[in-house]
Amino acid sequence: MIGGGTTCGRDVPIHRFLKQAVFDQDAIDAMTIAFEDTLRELGLTDRDDPIVEIVARVIIECARQGDRDPVQMRDCALKALKIPPAGH
Repeated sequence: MIGGGTTCGRDVPIHRFLKQAVFDQDAIDAMTIAFEDTLRELGLTDRDDPIVEIVARVIIECARQGDRDPVQMRDCALKALKIPPAGH
């Protein structure tokens, strides 16, 4: 089990929000993809933007509830922000 750290030797920004959480590597990989895709869809490049933390917390909560699909986690985050996913 992993809580924060690096993946493939690179620092992954969502990890700073995982300090209190414990997930296996597959869950972390899925959350990382969902996090990056959500930020890209929202056009967020400033990792210090408060919305970035909200996105991370929503994705982490989805993973806590057992979701491991990055697309579903992304859509969950967008829905929480009341933004429809692209193509919907």
